[in-house]
Amino acid sequence: MTLIPWRLGRSLLWDGTCVDTLAASHIQATSSMVDAAATSAEQAKRPDENLDSSFIFVPFGVETLGPWGPEARALFKELSKRVIESTGAPGAGSYLVWPSKGAMLPAS
Repeated sequence: MTLIPWRLGRSLLWDGTCVDTLAASHIQATSSMVDAAATSAEQAKRPDENLDSSFIFVPFGVETLGPWGPEARALFKELSKRVIESTGAPGAGSYLVWPSKGAMLPAS
């Protein structure tokens, strides 16, 4: 959970999970789509009930072989953008690394 408000005065809650890309339960999906297991993990992390409206919830799914789920990529991209904005240095985001589908690339 963020200690300072993330957006619109609401704190960010993120729940991370790492799933095995090659697990028998994922291999059929991951053999045809790069981030299939991570995306599935993010969907499974979504709470059934609504959280308190003072929080923003983001499931953060990654796979053992590298791919990140779409919500994890979006959160990391936003974090990189905020680092650049807060420092005023266009290259500041390069201190972070963000994943594309299946690869780690510089953030800027």
